[in-house]
Amino acid sequence: MIRVRFIDREGEHVREVEARPGDVLLDVAQADGQPLEGTCEGQMACSTCHVLVAPEDFDKLPPASEEEEDMLDLAAGAGRTSRLACQICLTDELDGLTVRIPVEAHDMQGKV
Repeated sequence: MIRVRFIDREGEHVREVEARPGDVLLDVAQADGQPLEGTCEGQMACSTCHVLVAPEDFDKLPPASEEEEDMLDLAAGAGRTSRLACQICLTDELDGLTVRIPVEAHDMQGKV
């Protein structure tokens, strides 16, 4: 199992969940009730699953594609370690991955 830590918008609460290798971070987040909308259902046509990856974990990820970079340009509150959760496929090397939900995140599905 792979441990993933979600830090809330305020940076106050950390929730650790378990996932399997091959799981997509967006699916894991949504199953845990994290406020990531994922409007386009992983098709990279929006930036509603934008997360901030902990700096110590960012270099463990494969580089973002040009298409992902284009979507991140539209993400509110994007920073140097921003990624789309729909594009992060969990591997054993990512065990302990920590991501923060951006302050600007809005889940129009009403999950907070």
